[in-house]
Formats: sequence, C-alpha cells, structure tokens
Amino acid sequence: MRKQAAKKLPLAPDPRFQDKLVTRFVNNIMEQGKKSIAYKIFYDAVDRVSAQTNENGYDIWKKALSNVTPAVEVRSRRIGGATFQIPAEVRADRKVSLSIKWLVRYASERNGKSMAEKLANEIIAASKGEGAAYKKKEDTHRMAEANKAFSHFKI
Repeated sequence: MRKQAAKKLPLAPDPRFQDKLVTRFVNNIMEQGKKSIAYKIFYDAVDRVSAQTNENGYDIWKKALSNVTPAVEVRSRRIGGATFQIPAEVRADRKVSLSIKWLVRYASERNGKSMAEKLANEIIAASKGEGAAYKKKEDTHRMAEANKAFSHFKI
C-alpha cells in the first residue's frame, strides 16, 4: 500500500466556458483519446439545449448535473458471513464523478442520431427532474433508505 495518496493532476479549464468541471465532463465523453471530438459533442449538445429551451445551455447543464448528483449510496460490507448493503454519504469528489458518469452513460444509451443530440436530450430531461440519469439517482437514494436499518454497521 502507498505511504501517501497519489497527487491529483490539475485540470485545464475548457476553452469556451473556462470551467474545469466542463473539462472533467468532456474527459468522460472522450473515447480513444479523441478530446477535440468530445469537446465538439459537448458544445454541440449545449447549443442544442439552448436552442430547444431558449435559455442558457450551460446553466441548464449545471442544473442537470446538480439534479443527478447523489447524496447517499450503499456500500457492501461483509459481517459474519452475510453481506449487508450499508448506506453511506458520498464524498464530494465522488458525487461529481458519479453524476458525470451517469449523465454520459444514460445519454449514450438513449435513442437518437448523434451523441450530441442524445446528450442534449438527457441534459434537458435531467434538468427537469426526469430521464434515466435522474432515475438512477432516485434508485440509489431509495436503496439507501431501504437499508437504513443497517446504518449502525457504518464503515
């Protein structure tokens, strides 16, 4: 095991919004190291959101991300031969990672022509409190609520 935690590499802010969160999001969209294509997909999706809702697409994306961000999750813990799902609060960094991963994953699973179109639709749905990514967050919270009886086994 390491003596100290690995250092986090600093992220460069994205070119259009100057936001490091956008860079993190784009890094999750990216496949096979094609970052310029991932940026194109993200910016196209934000422009589509702006066109469909007549509001700032960047703000709606931020709202969608916060709507999908989980507060609690369940973690498996083995106690006396049985495995329990124990509810635990999510660390701040993991909250953001989970919400980004869920948005990208469920956007790619949607029906549509391009990834930008699918991502735009998922962002709009998540900002309204619907869509698959939002449902995943709700399911996670429901699972934690159902297993609240095991919370005294905290890790």
